[in-house]
Amino acid sequence: MVEMTTGSGIATYDHREFPIGRALELKASHRISVCIPARDESATIVRVVATVVDALQRRCELVDEVVVVDDGSLDGTASLAARAGARVVSSGPDGPGNSVGKGAAMAAGLAATCGDLVVFLDADVTDTRPHFVSGLLGPLLIDAGTVLVKGTYTRPLHGSPTGGGRVNELVARPILSLVFPELSGLLQPLAGETAVRREALDGVELADGYAVEMAMLIDLASRFGPGALAQVDLGTRSHRNRSLAELAPQAREVLAVALERTSSFKSSEPFKSPESFKQVSP
Repeated sequence: MVEMTTGSGIATYDHREFPIGRALELKASHRISVCIPARDESATIVRVVATVVDALQRRCELVDEVVVVDDGSLDGTASLAARAGARVVSSGPDGPGNSVGKGAAMAAGLAATCGDLVVFLDADVTDTRPHFVSGLLGPLLIDAGTVLVKGTYTRPLHGSPTGGGRVNELVARPILSLVFPELSGLLQPLAGETAVRREALDGVELADGYAVEMAMLIDLASRFGPGALAQVDLGTRSHRNRSLAELAPQAREVLAVALERTSSFKSSEPFKSPESFKQVSP
């Protein structure tokens, strides 16, 4: 059953509403691509790829293609992904050691795939499961008006069951609550687990680097309205947690791209000052 997030028009689902069998029934004539941008993820790429290929492509054909975009890896990520069953493409012409960043890698993945529905997965996740894909696809398959679906999940940190997603909690959600209040109901705006209707991205330029998730979210909400977005609870999701020093540049990119878009997003609510923000739920 669909639950509307309090204070927003963004539909929230549970992945159990979209088991693989139901997703298959709803697929009809859709072509579904799974795209996995990756740079130096040899420790996890085999599991991520094999989970999708074995359960969703070979066994049941929910997924039509699995593409890994190798972003200048030096650790054998590309060859491991290919052996696990993915088609591997390069993010750019420069070869190993030359990263173009996540945004450009996602754009390369879009260019290399043909599905009208595209699911993006992060390559560093240690517990990727088939329902990540079927769950994300569900809202797109049942509602033609939905153009973008974000995953939401519990994120462990250093042995604690919660506490992960620090850039999400300290930067992304606060800035959305401040200047894009219609999007404040999104629990994981920076989720790398995302599904999108390809035609919705026509004319949308994916932002560089780690700002790509925030930029795509705001751009599609501006074009189609917040009601065209949805989120799906995928359960627990674990990945390699980075140090604060590594996260700081990512946080800056996310904040910068959000601020750049404040003038183009037509909000129905006034800007919230820092004084009023302290009353907004984090």
